[in-house]
Amino acid sequence: MKAVSEMYDFSILRELRKREGLNIQELSKKSGISPAVISKLERNQTAADLKTIYRISHALSINASDLIALAEYVTAKKKNSSEHISDGFSFKELRYDNVRLLIGSAKAGSKVSRPKVHKDDYEICWVLKGKVIFYLPEETYELSGGESIQFDALLRHTYEAVEDTEMVILHLKKNRYKGRREG
Repeated sequence: MKAVSEMYDFSILRELRKREGLNIQELSKKSGISPAVISKLERNQTAADLKTIYRISHALSINASDLIALAEYVTAKKKNSSEHISDGFSFKELRYDNVRLLIGSAKAGSKVSRPKVHKDDYEICWVLKGKVIFYLPEETYELSGGESIQFDALLRHTYEAVEDTEMVILHLKKNRYKGRREG
């Protein structure tokens, strides 16, 4: 089993603190965590308990789980795209833990509706060129190049290419902490 210092690198705190325009003393006052503990965390010289992580993350206006994830993944993640075709739409796709990005193209007349592939996500469709008719259960939208739409991906929806089309589709996981009071 790895030591805590090898599993998590809380030196990211320094960057987050500076991004918020805070010095160590100001973060200490906001979080109730001593300046010495914050300094040791930023230098990765100590481990933090969950209460400390929660208090610091709240003071930085982020979720504790996001702070832990940042400490766990201090380096970038590199992935290769995949490709697939669905009902006349060709997609190049990238997936990460909280996001799915698709670049799609379709010839006029293509129509796609695959509600079973969606989880509890928000979906954004941005039409780069061409024209798409977008159908929701009670609404219909015509999107042209440069226009976009955001909606709950759990709703049954269909894209129909009216013209040869290029578009970007982004699936973002919904915040798991609905109802959590924002700081």
